[in-house]
Amino acid sequence: MAKHLFIIRHAKSDWSFDVSDFDRPLNPRGFKNAPKMAMWLAQYPVQPQQLISSPAKRAITTAQIFAEHLALPVNAIQTDERIYEALPNTLLQVINELDNDYESVAFFGHNPGLTLLVNYLADEHIYNLPTCGIVHIRFDDLTDWVSVSGGTGTNAWFARPDDTN
Repeated sequence: MAKHLFIIRHAKSDWSFDVSDFDRPLNPRGFKNAPKMAMWLAQYPVQPQQLISSPAKRAITTAQIFAEHLALPVNAIQTDERIYEALPNTLLQVINELDNDYESVAFFGHNPGLTLLVNYLADEHIYNLPTCGIVHIRFDDLTDWVSVSGGTGTNAWFARPDDTN
């Protein structure tokens, strides 16, 4: 048995609104890329069973779009305020607390924390997780989330919106 973690950066946000960083919405490109990437993920053999997101508007909106395309209940998305502006050690705490009933979880958040997290967990490093980018990390020999730690994952694949045309 393996655990699967999909690390997904929120879709492109709109800086034209005079709102706090936390309340920034998606821009038109974000609303185009999020459904495209969600539909791409929906065709993958391993599907997220649970979605967990930063409560920031751009992240939760991205998670809601993914939920709709993955046929998961939008109201079942878990939010965790620790994900907003978090560094890898905090993100790892959230991962280690995931429910072991889920073999596959999608995690929605922000940079630089998500790129640093991917590089901490996986055997292959990435330069940058772009907006709406997805990294699938596989933990082949783990049966519980508490065992996830640095270097225990395999970077199964990395997809950017530009890759899925």
